[in-house]
Amino acid sequence: MHISQTISPPAPRTTTEPAWVRRTLIGAALAFLGFFLFVPLAAVFTYAFEKGVDVYLAAIREPVALAAVRLTLLTAAICVPLNLVFGVAAAWTIAKFEFPGKNLLTSLIDLPFAVSPVVSGLIFVLLFGLQGLFGHYLADHDIKIIFAVPGIALATLFVTFPFVARELIPLMQAQGTEEEEAAIVLGASGWQTFWRITLPNIKWGLLYGVILCNARAMGEFGAVSVVSGHVRGVTNTMPLHVEILYNEYNFTAAFAVASLLACLALVTLAAKSALEWRTRQELAAARRESGE
Repeated sequence: MHISQTISPPAPRTTTEPAWVRRTLIGAALAFLGFFLFVPLAAVFTYAFEKGVDVYLAAIREPVALAAVRLTLLTAAICVPLNLVFGVAAAWTIAKFEFPGKNLLTSLIDLPFAVSPVVSGLIFVLLFGLQGLFGHYLADHDIKIIFAVPGIALATLFVTFPFVARELIPLMQAQGTEEEEAAIVLGASGWQTFWRITLPNIKWGLLYGVILCNARAMGEFGAVSVVSGHVRGVTNTMPLHVEILYNEYNFTAAFAVASLLACLALVTLAAKSALEWRTRQELAAARRESGE
């Protein structure tokens, strides 16, 4: 009796380059990351702890350093939710609707990417400074924007508002409108469609945009430097405080605060990874249940 066997063809290779080419490219990428990312981070923490843990903790516990940390977190807490709302609304409008001026709106969203942060800060000075367009009105009503927290929040908001929108616009355009239209035909309201259809489909792009926005808000220097006035303990964010300490040749304290800023960014990325892992676990569990 003849038994025929079907031999499945080998899986196609994803690339046709020789092995040495792939290894060279991977090595070059790792070397680039190591030189421009890991080495600077290691240098920051090395100089921060150069004189011991006690000196490091003393630099962070200084009242002006704590005030800079609080102001940085406050600025991010103001800007990120506002950018979240704006980004979702702008992306939904651009991706789901056709209207006159759509291309202009998309270009305006990209404007902060093209304008220098220093110029962005100068714009708010020209608007809200004492000699600015609204300066006399604000002075007469005792409203302070420049050299105060509102000016810092406005400048940071301006330079960070494209991040969420630019992550969501191509994602929502690629998804199309079929699922939302089907939900509406079945009787779902606008909010139900958004919460049950749109939001689950964009949640990872939304999270990534929020993380980028938060990182930029905490690390923004140029625009904030123009509008802050560099008032110690009042209008200095962490990047500005690092600059002042470095210019005063207080290198240990400068690197200590810089390491704290780096830790905030790493915590943000760790939170993103943890949420992604949890979501993958939930999807795997859902697939196992459906297979059973």
